[in-house]
Amino acid sequence: MSDAVRSKAAPEDLVELGRITAAYGVKGWVKVQPHSAQADVLRTQSQWWLTRPAPQAARGVVASVPVAIKVLQARVHSGTVVAQLDGVADRDQAEALRGHVVSVARSAFPAAGDDEYYWVDLIGCALYTDAPGTRTLIGVVDGVFDNGAHAILQVHRQRQAAPDAPVEPVLDAKGRPAEVLVPFVRAHVHHVDLTARVIDSDWPLEDD
Repeated sequence: MSDAVRSKAAPEDLVELGRITAAYGVKGWVKVQPHSAQADVLRTQSQWWLTRPAPQAARGVVASVPVAIKVLQARVHSGTVVAQLDGVADRDQAEALRGHVVSVARSAFPAAGDDEYYWVDLIGCALYTDAPGTRTLIGVVDGVFDNGAHAILQVHRQRQAAPDAPVEPVLDAKGRPAEVLVPFVRAHVHHVDLTARVIDSDWPLEDD
């Protein structure tokens, strides 16, 4: 990687999308395991930001700051993304990148289609239910994962006694944040408002 590329300041809206797991072939290609099913974001970008794993940075090898690198080619391959990166010419150089985190600026994501959402945009949204007939807060989306059939929202439970009342976390019997898993499918999720950071559903509210 050239000094000109290294000197670029990382954008503030970087989103971690995957991790380099191995070299691919003998010509310097790398294999990336995406964090979600939305590997197309990695495939379509002309630039990635790589961050050295924290344990290596802690030993003082290289500061753990994102470094920009040009993507010459990338394609989806058996659930992973394989890519040819600028300045990485052989297998040894590719292997040296094993474990690096791959990030992309959120502003560079392709526009989502109608009724399609990037998982990163759902995290932090408040999930509500109208199952009992009254719109009630379930909690806040803390993560999203794929169960093989569809996306699942990991929701940290919260309660709010009234619309103007403070929001309080719901804890389980061991004092840990209570969690509920909600299928992100049309049958249960009725409306998503990313501007307001709100998701409306009919998911039944569990007893606190």
